[in-house]
Amino acid sequence: MAKIAIVGCKRIQDQLCISCAKCLKAISKREGEFARYKDDDKIDLVALGDCGDCPGLIMPKVTLMNEITNMLERDYDIIHLGTCIVKAKKTGKCPLDFDQVTALIKENFDKEVIVGTHNY
Repeated sequence: MAKIAIVGCKRIQDQLCISCAKCLKAISKREGEFARYKDDDKIDLVALGDCGDCPGLIMPKVTLMNEITNMLERDYDIIHLGTCIVKAKKTGKCPLDFDQVTALIKENFDKEVIVGTHNY
C-alpha cells in the first residue's frame, strides 16, 4: 500500500482546483504521477497541504506535517509536489528548486519526492 502526502502551492492550490479535486480524481483513477501505483490495491492519502507560501517556506511546512503525522501515528513514505506547484514554477515565479527540495526532504525526513500529481 502506498502511503503518500501531497504538498500543493499555497497561492494557487484552491484557485485552479477547488478542494484539490483533480489530485483526488487522479489518485482514484491512478492517472498522472499516480499511475505508478496502478498495482497497489489501496493508496493511503495521509496528508494534503500547502507549501507554506513563498519564498521557500516548504521545509518548515513539511517539518510541521511530519510532526503531526508522527503524533497521529500516520506515517507516509512519499511526498508528491502537486501539479499546482509545477504550474507555478513554469508560469509564475515560484522560487522552489525541485532538486534542492527533493534532496532536503530525503536528507531530513527520508521520504521519496515525486514532482507532479496529475496532467489535467
